[in-house]
Amino acid sequence: MLQRLLMALFAVLLMSQAWADAAPWYRWESQVTGRLVCAQFAPGEGWKRFAGPFNNAACRDH
Repeated sequence: MLQRLLMALFAVLLMSQAWADAAPWYRWESQVTGRLVCAQFAPGEGWKRFAGPFNNAACRDH
């Protein structure tokens, strides 16, 4: 009985992962140089979100 319950919980966990969306992409601007980069997360300190979210790594499509 316990083994079936664990297998069912494992199956639910796997199915929930299939529904996860990809993280959005943003264009980030360096506060030091003004350089722009496209990334899903801030490149580090000194960067500010400039535009987005985008659905690809080219930061072109909304």
